[in-house]
Amino acid sequence: MIREGFNRRSLLAGSAAAMALPLIGMPRPARAAGGQVTAVLESEVVILDPHMTTAAITRTFAYHVFDTLFSMDSAGNIRPQMASGHQVSEDGLTWTIPLRDGLLWHDGAPVTAADCAASLARWAPRDGLGRMIMAAGASFAAKDAKTVTIALKEPFPLMLDVLGKPNAPVPVMMPERIIKAAGDQRIKEITGSGPFRFRPDLWRTGDSMVLERNDKYVPREEAPDFLSGGKRVQIEQLLLKVMPDDTTGANALAAGEIDYMQYLPFDFLGLLERNKDVKLIGLGGIHMFQGNFRLNHASGPFADPAVRRVLWKLVDQKATLTAIGIPEKFRVDACGSFFMCGTPLETEAGARVAKLDIEGARAELKKTGYKGEPVMMLEVSGSISQTAGHVLAENLKAAGFTVEEQTMDWGTVLARRSKKEGWSLYPVYSNGVDMMSPLNHFYIGNNCVDYAGWSCDARMTRLLEDFVKAPDAAARKDIAGKIQEIAYETVPSVMWGQFSRPAGYRARLRNMIESSFPMFWQVEV
Repeated sequence: MIREGFNRRSLLAGSAAAMALPLIGMPRPARAAGGQVTAVLESEVVILDPHMTTAAITRTFAYHVFDTLFSMDSAGNIRPQMASGHQVSEDGLTWTIPLRDGLLWHDGAPVTAADCAASLARWAPRDGLGRMIMAAGASFAAKDAKTVTIALKEPFPLMLDVLGKPNAPVPVMMPERIIKAAGDQRIKEITGSGPFRFRPDLWRTGDSMVLERNDKYVPREEAPDFLSGGKRVQIEQLLLKVMPDDTTGANALAAGEIDYMQYLPFDFLGLLERNKDVKLIGLGGIHMFQGNFRLNHASGPFADPAVRRVLWKLVDQKATLTAIGIPEKFRVDACGSFFMCGTPLETEAGARVAKLDIEGARAELKKTGYKGEPVMMLEVSGSISQTAGHVLAENLKAAGFTVEEQTMDWGTVLARRSKKEGWSLYPVYSNGVDMMSPLNHFYIGNNCVDYAGWSCDARMTRLLEDFVKAPDAAARKDIAGKIQEIAYETVPSVMWGQFSRPAGYRARLRNMIESSFPMFWQVEV
């Protein structure tokens, strides 16, 4: 399960969200005086290597423990973070990026340009936008101990948008020695240079994880602004608790057992709004989420594009969001745009086919080669995406599909989806910032690459290249419409709704940034 006003100039963003039941058996965590914040995030952090997954929970972990050369501010501008600035050669083929002073790894070693070059070289082949830089002939090197260079064979004017993108996998920096030790596997040592340090000795799988203040961290001088700026940690520890379900988490927040909960259950909002010790973060616009059913093009019934297209007649966004229990003020009842509604790239191109029609779906399915093979749907137990899956499952059955709903945790979904066989689709939702552009949309930007679902269309590849080279916003919008028409034809995913999920925190916390990205470097108790 995956995840803000950004300005229109940023390609990867866009324009710009009581009483409690008794909680039993939840010990109140001991806190140093003003020193600890206890948070419940969307799920447990399962994968700690931020280059190796698009999971948003790993991205949240990464932004606290690691750091990036550039980062995005709340206006969508890309700002230097580990970098002190950048220079571009007159021919656009060489980018020179000096590192700022004071950068240290958590083990005390200095951050070097060689570390950063190795990090970029490791991340780029694993990321859709990174692969575009590679296609432009990018090579990464250290000019000296504190200067990174990127050499290109053809200009890539969107370099900063890519290096500062908030979309997973995020281009975080790691020590070169750890990268070399990992080879093509996940890193085993979690050593970053970010404002928090991971404590592996205090990690209790299934229960809790501890991040503590990095006392070696030298923040930037400017104020923190979304993911950019000076990250001055005001607490000693961030305790990430794992809860069995959202209801338990909401009870814990109301009772003061935890300080922050990323996703509140919608049926608790009224109670929590009346609790004077709890504040809600209402998110809208670019802070919203897009729900999708990701389809497996590699095997099973949805390897057939004709079968995939039947699904456009089986999803009713309003009914799905209503079944989940999302109040009207937190949702968009119907959005046919792959790139989110209310954004510069919003388009209805191709969307006329997306209309609930069970009878029409049944007739269309009979014309395909479908022979009753089971549609294996991977669902995360207790999640809102599971409810979305239930709604679709009933419509699939009504249209003549055989359906197997398989319930598991998110970590198991991540493992299962990495294999080309054994699943047909899974419901999921993603941050709006991850879905607002063809380049970083999970299911369009990862076209014709080794990414779970394995959707591929050569026409889309060419259009994505055209999008990068487009001279202005109007041209990009036109190309986005053409890309979406192909997406409706090839069906990399089917949207099940656009909505926001309020977060909540105890009133004892100060300086909480209102964002769908949990950020704790500025929080005070």
